[in-house]
Amino acid sequence: MQRRLSLWILCAASLLGSCDNRRASEPAATLTVAAAANLTDVFGEIGAAFKAKTGVEVVFSYGSTAELTQQIDNGAPFDLFAAADKEHVDSLVSDGKLTRDSRAVYALGQLALWIPNGEQNRIRELKDLTSKTVRFIAIAQPELAPYGQASIDALRNARLWEAVQPKIVYANSISAAKQLAASGNADAAFTAYSLVLHDKGTVLKIDPNLYHMIEQALAIVAASERIDEAKQFRSFLLGADGRMILAKSGYLLP
Repeated sequence: MQRRLSLWILCAASLLGSCDNRRASEPAATLTVAAAANLTDVFGEIGAAFKAKTGVEVVFSYGSTAELTQQIDNGAPFDLFAAADKEHVDSLVSDGKLTRDSRAVYALGQLALWIPNGEQNRIRELKDLTSKTVRFIAIAQPELAPYGQASIDALRNARLWEAVQPKIVYANSISAAKQLAASGNADAAFTAYSLVLHDKGTVLKIDPNLYHMIEQALAIVAASERIDEAKQFRSFLLGADGRMILAKSGYLLP
């Protein structure tokens, strides 16, 4: 009887050890976030800060808001969507793809004009884009990227659109528009202030009265298998830590 009891205890201990080893070998929780291209820089910092606080790894998939919206509509396995506007988020909420109670505006974007060789081209204000020294101006496609539409609105409201339209080259996102200027394939690029805040060259913040406010919204994907982690990330972004990082990265706060 004593020998049987000892064997039972040894077996139980072995099973518990096996469970502990399996638990220790399980990968850390990973959250997948679809993020608008303007968030490329700031979300890298936010993701690291979030992981340090929660232990949850975040994988970001960047792209234009319209393209990411289509991917979510088609069932892409994202857990949370951080867009560059609120209209695309609201559309997905209405279709049941994003959860209604998680929808929130997390930042107000600022539009900027970046000229890598601004001093050389003598561009000091928006109207200088009409100069002959400026050959090409990069803008994100307005049907894909809210910042692209804001760029065109700003030029129209500044009464410069007709003069500069022949110089416009389109990119599929604002990060791609910035890359056109960085590579020398465009003399200037309209992009998010957050993407060029610390870059060399001339950075001109566009008068916000020239374009509609860029309200950036987020929401959790309804089909996500990591709802709890998505809620944690949402709370972090909307909380004091997230807001501090957003503010120092060139965003206004709602």
